[in-house]
Amino acid sequence: MIKTLFRSLREYKKGSVLTILLSVMEAAFEITIPLCMAKVIDEGIDLGNMNAVWKYGIILLVFALFQLITGVLSAHIAARTSVGFCANLRQDMYDNVQTFAFSNIDKFSTASIVTRLTTDVTNIQNAYQMLIRMAIRGPVMLLFSMIVSFKINSTIAWIFLAVIPIMAFLLYLIIRKVNPIFNHVFQTYDELNNVMQENVRGIRVVKSFNREDYEISKFKSISERIYRYFSKGEKLIAFNSPIMQFFMYACMILISWIGAKAIVASGNNAALGMTTGDLTALLSYATQILTSFMMLSMVFVMITMSLASARRIAEILNEKTDIQNSDNPVTTVKNGSISFENVDFVYASKADKKVLDHINLTISSGETVGIIGATGSSKSSLVQLIPRLYDVTGGTLTLGGVDVKDYDLDTLRSSVAMVLQKNELFSGTIKENLRWGNENATDEEMKHACHLACADEFIEAMPKQYDTYIEQGGNNVSGGQKQRLCIARALLKKPKVLILDDSTSAVDTKTDAAIQRAFAEYIPDTTKIIIAQRVSSVQNADKIVVLNDGKIDAVGTHNELLQNCNIYREVYQSQVKGDGINEKKAKSI
Repeated sequence: MIKTLFRSLREYKKGSVLTILLSVMEAAFEITIPLCMAKVIDEGIDLGNMNAVWKYGIILLVFALFQLITGVLSAHIAARTSVGFCANLRQDMYDNVQTFAFSNIDKFSTASIVTRLTTDVTNIQNAYQMLIRMAIRGPVMLLFSMIVSFKINSTIAWIFLAVIPIMAFLLYLIIRKVNPIFNHVFQTYDELNNVMQENVRGIRVVKSFNREDYEISKFKSISERIYRYFSKGEKLIAFNSPIMQFFMYACMILISWIGAKAIVASGNNAALGMTTGDLTALLSYATQILTSFMMLSMVFVMITMSLASARRIAEILNEKTDIQNSDNPVTTVKNGSISFENVDFVYASKADKKVLDHINLTISSGETVGIIGATGSSKSSLVQLIPRLYDVTGGTLTLGGVDVKDYDLDTLRSSVAMVLQKNELFSGTIKENLRWGNENATDEEMKHACHLACADEFIEAMPKQYDTYIEQGGNNVSGGQKQRLCIARALLKKPKVLILDDSTSAVDTKTDAAIQRAFAEYIPDTTKIIIAQRVSSVQNADKIVVLNDGKIDAVGTHNELLQNCNIYREVYQSQVKGDGINEKKAKSI
């Protein structure tokens, strides 16, 4: 996990090393200051030697100045390094997500990925900043302060050795209790983000069903769970400070008592015992030792909080796409011929039932093929195998006579244009959205594609036409307009295979028919696969595939299926009957 995360350090390795060196120097200067103070007291003030006061006072001032400079520099570089490291971490996660196959994305919810890219990365940023600064400065100060304390007075120094194990044990107990709590917190954050995304995405449905109060209560419930978890964790962490302070003040009292007795007994003579300067230095070192331990306790608490985040980030970074190029991928697709040979497919390896079962289907290049079937008959699953959004789990699928697994992924997906069931437009102008299909498309090519998709009629009616801004998700265009823009975008790829996954459901039958005619006239060499619920959308296809429960029930033309396929005939008759009823109603009106 640590190795995985540290790969993202890259150009910030030098900053990390420099921060560590500066932190060590800061600690070194801080450690020498109490010794200088002791010299000022013993050799200057007590003896009335002003030269010694000036001498050690200047040295003290120089050390304090260098401590200040190294401290400021280390803090600045640590902040810049941790921010840069986490920027790389965030980018590496995002880059890896872009390589995921659908099967990989299915392992993580959208909300979970968002939480990992935001909250979890922020936790790592804070932890890393403390790690390269406090986690270095603390142990250095602790170690050298202990060494110097033993040189000054070993009897008093043993107080620190007795106290530190007790403090460490109590800190361990706190961390042990806190760690599982924060694991639950970040899982709950996923739930919160998911509710937020669902609500914003489906706000029209929420308002139409008057469910605002329900959504508010659902959000409040999850938010309260986060509050309870954090409160429980913070209450436990809060014990850390009073425990540390108790032992600090206890040590100060013991050192003052024992040290004062030693000074009195020796008559402030270093050769016989202790001096006032020694006691002052010991009190300073006591503060440094216990402050160092408090620093370390804060670091441990922060690391404990961030461990859950680190594991979640490492999961994203270590996730390897299930779909990869072969060793010597084919980079040319000859034509749009497709062949399914005994193809099986399941989404999960341990699934009890196959999504697609023993599919055998041959499609010639340039054919128009309709696919029809009930909801849940696996129509979308069938076509998603062609551009390798998922891989077949059994059998062979070929495109242009070559197994799709042997193609270079970019080549394959450039040759297959797919308008998915859930159409997506992105923030930007119509031109910018269309150029997703071909980033170098000319205005004429875009207009031609929109003409084929029957999108030009509403685009040209807009004030800014192709420069019209599309809001996030295409919220300022209708469902039918969105579908036609997505079809035009797909056509700009000039694909060997064009797949429309229920992509004309929101347009009227007249527009649907016009799109079909345009396809037949202008892109005759492109293989066209049309998934539809309406028989009218596929009845003129060269062949129609009827799917039922993941199996091919029948294949044939419209007329052949009316005679030989009960499922197709029932669908057709129900739709014709419905159209007839609607016509009668229209006439009566």
